[in-house]
Amino acid sequence: MKVLYVIFVALIIVRVGSINYSYPEGARIRIQGRVLTEPVVYERARYIKLKGLKAYVELFPEVNYGDSITLEGDVEGDKLKNAKVVEIDSGGGLYFVRQKIVAIYKKALPEPHVSLISGIVLGSKSGLPPDFWESLKTTGTAHVVVASGMNVTFVTSFLVNTLVNFIKRQKAIVLALAGAWVYVVLSGFDAPLVRAAIMGSIAFGAQGLGRVSTALHALLVSGSLMLIVFPEWIYDLGFILSFVATLSLILFEAKIATMLQRLPFLFKKDLATTLAAQIGVTPILFIYFGNFNLLSPFINSLILWTIPPIMVVGAAAALIGLVVPALGEFVVFLAYPFTFWFVSVVNIFS
Repeated sequence: MKVLYVIFVALIIVRVGSINYSYPEGARIRIQGRVLTEPVVYERARYIKLKGLKAYVELFPEVNYGDSITLEGDVEGDKLKNAKVVEIDSGGGLYFVRQKIVAIYKKALPEPHVSLISGIVLGSKSGLPPDFWESLKTTGTAHVVVASGMNVTFVTSFLVNTLVNFIKRQKAIVLALAGAWVYVVLSGFDAPLVRAAIMGSIAFGAQGLGRVSTALHALLVSGSLMLIVFPEWIYDLGFILSFVATLSLILFEAKIATMLQRLPFLFKKDLATTLAAQIGVTPILFIYFGNFNLLSPFINSLILWTIPPIMVVGAAAALIGLVVPALGEFVVFLAYPFTFWFVSVVNIFS
């Protein structure tokens, strides 16, 4: 195993060292590519990443995850200044399905509830109201409003537990992992999703082969593979936070839960999870943003319990709505009590 990690480290060094987009400083260029991460929408601009460059473009024409676009702008370091969308070709296939699901949510719920459930289920942040986004950042809960590794774990486990009732476990695992990867693409192919999908593939794959894989081993292997395939992710904040938070959970969650054993189970579990993750990510967040909300662990413990029901209702509404839109709109409304609690807690503490 040590030899494998040495090989991984060597490959990562080579791959990271090979990153070279070769954009001449100050030059006005055009770049074309597919938007592979969910754009972030602000009050007056849309933030996107394309071919190693970061750019703020106008809100219209609307750019979404999966679109193939051509950008024009001036190179300044890793940024494309004065960027304009010259051409846009909306994504098809799964990207179209994603937009259709979000449209179902929009017909049933008001903002910010619709963006909340879209973010949790599909990682879609495009319609998130700027003031609510600021409230999420202030309270340290912005990480919740994205499709995360927890979602991938939930999807994989649900599919495995359902399929084993109809087919052999080995086949169920294969189909479940395929479904998990479809979900990753559908939800934005962000680093936390990919990390969770690889870890899930390792864990369930080991089960199928009758072997045991530790979480730490799966994390290290998944992180290595991600950087070998996508070396630019070594600078991606989402990748860094996801990796460090997962590592912190592996190392500290059980110990913290033991220390909090006198608390009610639901509150204890969420608080232990939050505190464990914060051990690793707090220094990083402080370095990047210069602030940290001391109440963040407590606030997170108040809202994390709402994520599973929102995920379940949102997923059910999506599947039903793709067949019978009106029925899907009715189902998604059942998530309103949970989103109402979430939004209320965030607004109170912001």
